[in-house]
Amino acid sequence: MILRAQYMKILKTYRDIPLVKILAGIRRCGKSTILDMLQEDLLQSGIAADHIIHMRYTSEEFDDGMTDKDMYYGIKNQMADGGRYYLLLDEVQEIDGWEKAVNSLLENANTDIYVTGSNSKLMSSEISTYLTGRYLSIPVYTLSFSEYLEFKKSDSRSAKELLNEYLRFGGFPIVALNPFDERSAYQIVEGIYNSVITNDIAKRHNIMNFDLFNRVVKYLVENVGKTFSANAIAKFLKSEGRSLSVEAVYNYLSWLEKAFVVYRCQRYDLQGKSVLKTQEKFYLADPSLKYCIMGFHPKSIAAMLENIVYFELRRRGYEVYIGKNETKEIDFVAVQRDERIYVQVCRRLPEESDREISNLLELRDHYPKYVVTLDELDTGNVNGIRIVHLADFLLRPEY
Repeated sequence: MILRAQYMKILKTYRDIPLVKILAGIRRCGKSTILDMLQEDLLQSGIAADHIIHMRYTSEEFDDGMTDKDMYYGIKNQMADGGRYYLLLDEVQEIDGWEKAVNSLLENANTDIYVTGSNSKLMSSEISTYLTGRYLSIPVYTLSFSEYLEFKKSDSRSAKELLNEYLRFGGFPIVALNPFDERSAYQIVEGIYNSVITNDIAKRHNIMNFDLFNRVVKYLVENVGKTFSANAIAKFLKSEGRSLSVEAVYNYLSWLEKAFVVYRCQRYDLQGKSVLKTQEKFYLADPSLKYCIMGFHPKSIAAMLENIVYFELRRRGYEVYIGKNETKEIDFVAVQRDERIYVQVCRRLPEESDREISNLLELRDHYPKYVVTLDELDTGNVNGIRIVHLADFLLRPEY
């Protein structure tokens, strides 16, 4: 079992704090393994095995008939004394009303509670109803490049050689752990994608026209990193002779977000210092989700570089926006408390450097500014703007 140190550090920080720790992310991104790591760490720190209750609600023994009361008493009956118990509850959203059971366990027992989930039920408003101010949401993503290297530490290739593989295969742990060829890797990712789209979205929300829903998803995949609106999608579908209301598009986008397939990135007006409500971008939970649908071509990497940088910033705890500076666009404005960094992303510098650098030069403040590229020829510093190779940017200890 390969340790994902970032998540273990967070969980250790909040151990025994009276909050429900909710680890949420797309299916197969490694949430269950993180709970296994947590269990091992608890044992090593001296917690008795019979005071760690680890339940997996994806098991066949838990069918649709389980209620929140069944869940509550199923756990409570395993508590033999008044000592402290550590509850590790995997895929809790499979149980209707799990929030009530977890809240009761938090209030009526000596517990430290960790739960995982991977679809929209986890994000329901009832979490706020039953756990207001009493939970901590910890987003779990597919592997960062740093984690990918850890998974590949027995591989003799250089970091930049492995970066090419990471760009092509993505960061699902099951793919990183095995020496799959491209076809096999994308078949596995396609299985994950189909499971999410079919079970977590289409069935749950009773989508009647599955083909039309799939076309909306394909539009998103084709336009990763481009600004568009729900209205633009509806107009595009109309041009293809398909009919879908703007409201339905909004619902589809929301459901895809709540299943952690896509992440919404809003625009930020750097002049007015406000978040804009229109022309957002969407990024895929993992680059391989695009390639398993559209196929891989070396030219397609350029469009996914932003995707990779976006998630690296998210993993590091930044709130990430698209920067609007009058008529110019900054790929990312990343904010964390009183810190801020600006990032432009381009595949090759010679063709794109003037635009990328000039946009950053117009920002008259002291915050760090980066151009991230796959080009190794011109890395360095240009008028205070740091030109950084993608591998170096992804592996920097801090920005």
